[in-house]
Amino acid sequence: METIQVVLDSKLLRETEVAARRTKVNRSALIREALRAYLKNLAIRERELRDRKGYLTRGDSGELSGWEAEAIWPEE
Repeated sequence: METIQVVLDSKLLRETEVAARRTKVNRSALIREALRAYLKNLAIRERELRDRKGYLTRGDSGELSGWEAEAIWPEE
């Protein structure tokens, strides 16, 4: 593991310390987990954007429209 230095404003530092105590982890562990969650969320957003762009450029080919009649819908 590497050691880095991060600058936080006073309010964010206090909130970090409170969250660390509440979750019973140290600040470093809390920040690592927060960064992992952020990076995971960023990757998801990038994949969604890539997929959205792909669907927009490809358009609806209509290849799935015939399957709607095969769907089984629950009785109301």
